[in-house]
Amino acid sequence: MQTGYHRKIACLAALVAMAPLPAIAQDAGSPAAPAITSGPPPAGGSDQDLALQLSNPVASLISVPFQENLDFGAGDDGIKSTLNIQPVVPISVGKDWNMIVRTIVPVVAQNSYQGPGTDAFGLGDITQSFFFSPKANKGIIWGVGPAILYPSATDRYLGGDKWGAGPTVVLLKQMGQNTVGFLGNHIWSIAGKDDRSDVSASFMQPFFSHTTSHATTYGINAEAAYDWKGKDWLVPVNLTVTQLTKVGDQAVQVGLGGKYYAVSPDGGPEWGIRMIFTLLFPKK
Repeated sequence: MQTGYHRKIACLAALVAMAPLPAIAQDAGSPAAPAITSGPPPAGGSDQDLALQLSNPVASLISVPFQENLDFGAGDDGIKSTLNIQPVVPISVGKDWNMIVRTIVPVVAQNSYQGPGTDAFGLGDITQSFFFSPKANKGIIWGVGPAILYPSATDRYLGGDKWGAGPTVVLLKQMGQNTVGFLGNHIWSIAGKDDRSDVSASFMQPFFSHTTSHATTYGINAEAAYDWKGKDWLVPVNLTVTQLTKVGDQAVQVGLGGKYYAVSPDGGPEWGIRMIFTLLFPKK
């Protein structure tokens, strides 16, 4: 059992770790995933501009990040691997607005993470956010819209079997090389299996990043989640270093980071590692 589990972990991690690492990629810690910028790009070289756009969850940039998270210490000294596939697509809505569609598709492998007998491998519940943001964002950049939770998990230990929906919002300001902001949502369950617990969960992500003239980004964020039903907090703090580079003609961002669980429920994780490989598709 251990051998099979660790083989699954290795396969997931390889999707990120085998990617060329001429640098160190975007953190999911700037805004929870690569982003897209409303309004003109910030001042600086083109690579720096692109890296700064990745610190903005509502920028006009198509990106496809692969974010591998390894979490340790939960349950029966368990391990959890979560590969988040996070395509971000901006869609023009008339002359004044963009709709940024951000999807998080988790592929999970866990070993004793929720206690003995909770080993599982498969797809988790998918979350999709729709941010409506003005194209002429100036000063404070913002976006607001709905978030939807899909009961897509292939194992009962990987999801809640509940449909969910609620509001999501992002606010940020970019000042030269620095980005500071907040991303959050709240999701309530609206349908699903009656024998599974209802969902009422808040997510709050304050973030800060600094991008150098060489398109290296240093980021810190907290990904605070509160379960209103179980009355539990889960608050990992993430530190990341990311680098914009190219593989042939393809723009990519690669990165590495660590996380510390400042707050965790009984039996929750203690620390983790994050690796990121992001494909970028800037407008020509």
